[in-house]
Amino acid sequence: FVVAGRSPRTILLRAVGPSLAAFGVADPLPQPRLSLFQGAVVVASNEGWGWADAGRLAAAFGRVGAFALESTASRDAALLLTLEPGAYTAQAASADGSVGTVLVEVYEVP
Repeated sequence: FVVAGRSPRTILLRAVGPSLAAFGVADPLPQPRLSLFQGAVVVASNEGWGWADAGRLAAAFGRVGAFALESTASRDAALLLTLEPGAYTAQAASADGSVGTVLVEVYEVP
């Protein structure tokens, strides 16, 4: 994804695995790792959104209209970052070697 313009933007990224079960997904990835790259450089990563700043993240979910995650104990991943203009790559991978379905989301936070 690209952050366009001349000013930094606040971006919410999510790699949803375990919380997909509530939507009938039969094989959700149990422990996604979300990494954000700018070129080959890792800007940030997360493996369990509730271990980070859960209150701030949950508020951002509401502000962008994203569905709530299972709980702060879920292994879904999320990042809330202010990014400079430029090109970025969000990557979801298994943190524990398992396989399954993962949903990667990118939102601009107003």
